[in-house]
Amino acid sequence: MAMQAGKLIVGADVAKAELVIHHDGSDEVIKLKNSKPDIKRWLKQQPLNTAIAVEATNVYHLDLVELAHGLGFSVYVIDGFQLSNYRKSVGGRVKTDPSDARLLSRFLKNEGEDLRPWSPPPAVYGKLQSLLRRRAALVSARTAMTQSWANESLLKSAFESFVKSIDRLDLLMQKKIKEVLREAGLHDQVARCQAVEGIGFLTATALVMAFVRGEFKNSDAYIAFLGMDLRVSDSGQKTGRRRLTKRGCSEIRRLLHNAAMAASKSTAWKGVYEQHRNSGKATTQALVILARKLARVAFALMKNQDEYVTKASKLAC
Repeated sequence: MAMQAGKLIVGADVAKAELVIHHDGSDEVIKLKNSKPDIKRWLKQQPLNTAIAVEATNVYHLDLVELAHGLGFSVYVIDGFQLSNYRKSVGGRVKTDPSDARLLSRFLKNEGEDLRPWSPPPAVYGKLQSLLRRRAALVSARTAMTQSWANESLLKSAFESFVKSIDRLDLLMQKKIKEVLREAGLHDQVARCQAVEGIGFLTATALVMAFVRGEFKNSDAYIAFLGMDLRVSDSGQKTGRRRLTKRGCSEIRRLLHNAAMAASKSTAWKGVYEQHRNSGKATTQALVILARKLARVAFALMKNQDEYVTKASKLAC
């Protein structure tokens, strides 16, 4: 559905050093230095009825997005994977900065009515996301180095000391996460999620972080935000393979997968997991189904401010 009439459409391709901007009305392409003063100067020259489409590119797009939103512009942050598929769908054969800027304005012009304008996340969201991602990078590096050094005996003691330093840093990061949660008043929400079998502290933190990012009408919207919803590919009598959309934060999905593995061994969830395995589902498929169930339970607990009742507690009653 096309963007509403009266809106001026702009597409902005963002790189570390510069912005390439396309004005849909005049088909003009300009370049700006990616710095706050230059961006602010350009924004003040634009009419307030301008809608800006920006591709999410690491952190390089944030200055433009935040400044534009602060000045009252409608800003749309477009997922890179979605934009790539859109390029293919319209027969795009060229990928340059100007062509990407044009593609962004075209996408916003034609699909804008189905898009939600960007809004700034709560400060706690950015803090937790940064800490969780950096901890994930730390754990990944530790695992890779441990595997690489497994057969090295000459420097074994030195490497063990190094690993202990990494472990101490990991503990410090988890301590910092707890401080951020306490300051934001989210400790109770984390405790609610953590009460679910299989969900540990870090997974509970990630689920709470996602929950505070936006207002979700139901658990389906929450699951979609996590990138745990399915992409359906059916045509005629052919039933295609279902795949996760994998939008949003990949670290949350990784933590949920780990939670599902733990939950599959618990009394509460083992039967659910085995039911799907016995029905012909592969291990990964069964774990994904279980991960979604865990996320839905956590969402319901956070949405309704309820306390989780374990299977053992139900039997005791």
